Amino acid sequence: MLTRSRNDEGTIAVLDVGKTNVKLNAVTADGAVLETLTIANPVLPGPPWRHHDLGAIGEWVFSGLAQLARRHPFSTFVACGHGSGGVLVGDDPEQGDGAALPMIDYEQAPPEVIRAGYAPLAGSFFDRGSATMHAATHQARQLYWMQEREPHAFSRARWYLGLPQYWAWRLSGVAASEASLLGAQSHLWNVAQRRFAPIVDARGWGRLMPAFADAWQDLGPVRAELARRCGLPQELRVLAGAHDSSLNHYRYHAAGLRDFTVISTGTWIVGFCGQTPLESLDEERGMTLNSDVFGKPLGGVLTMGGRAFSHVAGEDPPDAPVPEQIVRRLIAGGTMAMPSFGDDSGLFPRSAGQGYIAGRKPETPMERKALAVVYCALLTAECVDALGAGPLVVLDGSFLRDPVYARLVAALLPGRQVKFSLDAYGVASGAALLAGQGTRSEPAPLFLADPADIAPLSAAIADYAARWRATARRRTEPVLQ
Repeated sequence: MLTRSRNDEGTIAVLDVGKTNVKLNAVTADGAVLETLTIANPVLPGPPWRHHDLGAIGEWVFSGLAQLARRHPFSTFVACGHGSGGVLVGDDPEQGDGAALPMIDYEQAPPEVIRAGYAPLAGSFFDRGSATMHAATHQARQLYWMQEREPHAFSRARWYLGLPQYWAWRLSGVAASEASLLGAQSHLWNVAQRRFAPIVDARGWGRLMPAFADAWQDLGPVRAELARRCGLPQELRVLAGAHDSSLNHYRYHAAGLRDFTVISTGTWIVGFCGQTPLESLDEERGMTLNSDVFGKPLGGVLTMGGRAFSHVAGEDPPDAPVPEQIVRRLIAGGTMAMPSFGDDSGLFPRSAGQGYIAGRKPETPMERKALAVVYCALLTAECVDALGAGPLVVLDGSFLRDPVYARLVAALLPGRQVKFSLDAYGVASGAALLAGQGTRSEPAPLFLADPADIAPLSAAIADYAARWRATARRRTEPVLQ
């Protein structure tokens, strides 16, 4: 039975499931992270495909919760996770790890017969929410692979659950669907029309989809047997949970921001804006249609900035921040990193694997790192321009470790107000703030900083950026036959 979430006094346990690492956080009700436990997210080789070790992660999650509960007065548990993860489960969360089939590692490429068979079923852009991306990125493609490869086990499955909802089910025993997770390029949910994509009916998957719950919905207490066995608080309430990047966006919404664009940086540069017109979304440029935690459309853009940074910066870049004078020297000399360096074309169609360095090559590790920062600032500005609407741009994530990054982005966006957050726990904070969604009477606390003086960089980079953009776009325009 679903009940309204309660914002009782106490601490929120937040499980953050990433592709590489899993974090378990103790977070205050206003979003301050008190303690974090971390473990690598293990992947097993198969058969039947490369898959995540849900059994090992489950043991760690339950023991970690018990450990943290001895130090923090937990009232609520909420999980968040990336949009390429889902688990096909049976009826009983006590039966092993609950999975009817192993959870596919989305970075594993499916067999060619699966890729070819899935393509004509994927639907329109709004049905998918994105272009069809690499490997097994999309949950619908994973379901198709499972159904084709293991039809008997598939037929006996009870539910298909996004990652956050899988962990909520493991704890509470209640299955739920949730809009922001399904709206994260799952290819299962049409965000604009708030309906399942045609592939769901065509493949008979509707029976696997539980009723929808809001991200902040209270699914009930932790299962009594699990609480007794693992030493968990018996009154711990379990929320439905949500998509990680959508929760990072929600964090700023909960702080009272409305007309804004948020750019989060890490392995991916992820941009979201709730005011982007749907007709301006271009799947050929890495643009997406996501959902916020309220089920409303979020214009999105994705490009693998972190991977690009590593390609340009090289192995073992210096830990020290990039000096401004090196950045200005590279700009003055016309040294440019041109897209794209990884398997993802991002904002520049047909550029995957075509990246190169134009002009004088960087000669030192710090020059390579400086060029990587400049390149990622240019990608960030392209993301903001693609999303269009919103005078306020908020930056967060790992690129901000170099102060010159925020200054470069601000210099590249003279018509926008650029601010940044140095909080490294935006997803966990946003997840914890869900517990107060129904009762919050004032904006959640948030500190945003302004980039330092950008005038010297603004004077240097305008012409450079125009030449970079013109070259990048000219290289990626389709060739007319």
